Amino acid sequence: MTTSWDPALYRNFDDHRSRPFHDLVARIGSPPTGDGAPRRVVDAGCGPGHLTPVLARRWPEATVEAFDASPDMVASARDNGVAADLVDVADWTPAPDTGVVVSNAILQWVPTHAEILTRWVKELASGAWIAVQVPGNFEAPSHVLTREVATQPRWRDRMSLRGAVTVLDPAGYADLLTAAGADADVWETTYLQRLTGDDPVLRWISGTALRPVRDALDDGEYAAFVEELSGHLRMAYPPSADGTTWFPFRRIFAVARVR
Repeated sequence: MTTSWDPALYRNFDDHRSRPFHDLVARIGSPPTGDGAPRRVVDAGCGPGHLTPVLARRWPEATVEAFDASPDMVASARDNGVAADLVDVADWTPAPDTGVVVSNAILQWVPTHAEILTRWVKELASGAWIAVQVPGNFEAPSHVLTREVATQPRWRDRMSLRGAVTVLDPAGYADLLTAAGADADVWETTYLQRLTGDDPVLRWISGTALRPVRDALDDGEYAAFVEELSGHLRMAYPPSADGTTWFPFRRIFAVARVR
């Protein structure tokens, strides 16, 4: 089943969601101009396209290619002035002049993404860069509680939510990229997000982790699911005295240069 996306909902908490992208791109060693600068830079899984211009500013002489598998996201990107194409990341093949591939928070949705990364390393020219960021919070209370609610009898035949094996650990990505033929720089960061308002963690995951749930249920069923989940989330993430809810969000980063 293909996951549907709501570009406006996804862009809630935009500052929080954008920060890992900037941290990822900052570690790419390809020069912006001159000798060694990339001729083509790719935003693989560009979403609503709001971050693609960052790549154009970083590498002003490069052709910037952007694509996403969601028609709604591609339409939003085009509305934002990004010439995005409708392409599934699993089917994409880099053009011969591709010098940088950035994949920000998309590969966790692709069960075969380890094979995709290996293929990209082998298809890209020597000196090309791959930069990947995926969430590493599948064992966090937000996701564990969602899976627990989803396994109740009335829901369990309607959906299947993935757990910790959705992504590799940092050493797994380092081993994979090195074995494929690249020099890898891999790390993890836990961002402590400051959220406010009513049910902020529920609102956060509504734009991402709850999308498969939303697709599997009708409006009434989804409202019942969310009502039950929200109580568990409030207990797991109680607000501080000033109303702040602190939400730890682990991210895994890998930047690799093809040998």
